[in-house]
Amino acid sequence: MHNVGVRTRLLPLVALVSAALALTGCSGSKDDATATASSSSASPSPSSTVQVPDGQKLTPQGTKLSFGDTATVIFESTQNKGTVLRMRVEKVQKGDIADFKGFILDDDYKKKASYYYATVAVSNVGDGDVGGVGVPLWGVNSANTLLPAVNFTTSFPKCPSKPLPATFTTGDTLQTCLVYLSPDKGDLTSVSYRPNQQFDPITWTGDIASPSPK
Repeated sequence: MHNVGVRTRLLPLVALVSAALALTGCSGSKDDATATASSSSASPSPSSTVQVPDGQKLTPQGTKLSFGDTATVIFESTQNKGTVLRMRVEKVQKGDIADFKGFILDDDYKKKASYYYATVAVSNVGDGDVGGVGVPLWGVNSANTLLPAVNFTTSFPKCPSKPLPATFTTGDTLQTCLVYLSPDKGDLTSVSYRPNQQFDPITWTGDIASPSPK
């Protein structure tokens, strides 16, 4: 058995892409700070010094997409480190607690959550390098709460999850799977790109597949 647990906190929006939820021995609970998914701006693109290459058109803020659609966005992992990403949420499947056999789920929040697996594709179509960080997509549940993706420190075959590689520059691509835990058996309603509180989120919705047969 893996001697690890699931560290699962709902983090405030100011944490955003710096959030790192790990399958480790660290604890966390639904009593930690929560983040809501309300929107506050409708301008077509974030204020940024990142140059958008010719031929790349940014997806406007507030755009509602379906699973399988692609968004082109400015992403800045730090103040002086940014690029243009093309991201696609391909599908979402509901998981089951049995998928976590071998992991220690050490509190009721983790045991009583709903589990969702989002298959996503990311391409760097800009000029910068934003390697070494998590894929900047959040789950949103029926309580309108932002759910950070879990970062695994060991393999999870049901949803092989990995961050952007250490170097992720022009032309690089990544296919990965993101795990979201929604507390109190809450439903996942969308996947969201929201790099800051002022950004009117771009969201993906669609049919969510049932858990795989055991």
